[in-house]
Amino acid sequence: MAEAWWNDTLIARSDDIVTVEGNAYFPLEAVTPGVLEASATTSFCPWKGTASYHSLRANGAENRDACWYYPEPKEAAKEIKGRVAFWKGVQVRN
Repeated sequence: MAEAWWNDTLIARSDDIVTVEGNAYFPLEAVTPGVLEASATTSFCPWKGTASYHSLRANGAENRDACWYYPEPKEAAKEIKGRVAFWKGVQVRN
């Protein structure tokens, strides 16, 4: 079972993790309700496609753009569709 924690809050928990380039991608439904806040930020990866971001809100604090996902990943990264990954101080524990 993998868990993602930030600011003393469980952000996500699942035993269905896909690891790509060292990042654990959790199913979106494994994310704790209410911690994600939509962001306008995007970035581009040549083989995965365009990533969109969410900020995290937990215990009264915000972690801007700490979660990313690929709404329409390229064929080479199709296994991460519907999944999210974390950074910016989010600890993923197995």
